[in-house]
Amino acid sequence: MQISRLFEIVYILLDKQRVTARELAEHFGVSRQTICRDIDTLSTAGIPIYTERGKGGGIRLLPEFVLNKSILNEREQTEILSALQGLSTVKTGDTDQILQKLSTVFNRDMTDWLKIDFSDWSHEHIFFNDFKRAILERFVITFDYYNSYGDQTFRRIEPIQFWYKSRAWYLKGYCLTKQGVRLYKLTRIKNPVVTSEHFAEREALTSSDDSIDQWDEQPTVTLKLRITPEATYRVHDDFSDSEIEKQPDGSYLVSTTFTEDQWVRGFLLSYGKQIEVLEPEHMRDIMKEETQEILKKYL
Repeated sequence: MQISRLFEIVYILLDKQRVTARELAEHFGVSRQTICRDIDTLSTAGIPIYTERGKGGGIRLLPEFVLNKSILNEREQTEILSALQGLSTVKTGDTDQILQKLSTVFNRDMTDWLKIDFSDWSHEHIFFNDFKRAILERFVITFDYYNSYGDQTFRRIEPIQFWYKSRAWYLKGYCLTKQGVRLYKLTRIKNPVVTSEHFAEREALTSSDDSIDQWDEQPTVTLKLRITPEATYRVHDDFSDSEIEKQPDGSYLVSTTFTEDQWVRGFLLSYGKQIEVLEPEHMRDIMKEETQEILKKYL
């Protein structure tokens, strides 16, 4: 993560006084171009960092530079510590050490303001730490993947980042088979392996553009639902306020969009008799078929 890398670069230079771009690139597992961008970022932020060419050259800090709290105002210090505190809850390795160092430098107490648990109630883990290491150290990942129809395929990807989208965790990666960026739902990933195969950073994928060539998912469907007052305890947990319209009789009209797959059918069925799909018509037909199949099991 860039903020962690930037601070570590400064600490390395304070410790070693001089280091080459190649050494930093190998240390962080990134390209030399990335290190050059980091140096530009630090320079723009006011850090007196410079480079020397030729034999004995490299990246240096001005001798009189001392890292202290005067670099950042109080609000900026709080924002950095808060951001790192959030990262520490997801066990990102060296974040705790960096957080402790900066807290000492800024002479500010840390506030435990955020708790994130990536596991659900039925799984001990979802490969988060292994995938995080593969992302940061740029190792190819292989795994079996199950699509919405239950079809299994073998995937080799260059992992890029985690996404949390539509109430689920996804792994964003460059698929070496499809030759494009894809999203993979973590709960559908089986038998993951972090290989020893190192990959080079793809410069076109490091921008802030979060577009995806193609989702490894089915198309989305916009649903119009009627939910009875008895399900009030669930409505505000499952849907945002902008999707909910409360009716005079206490029921709810909900308009929401989901990925159209088997999961959404199970989700709707979990409401039992407390929900009715109003639109679209093909989803009404699907729910009729699902309930009839369930009924047959009890006749």
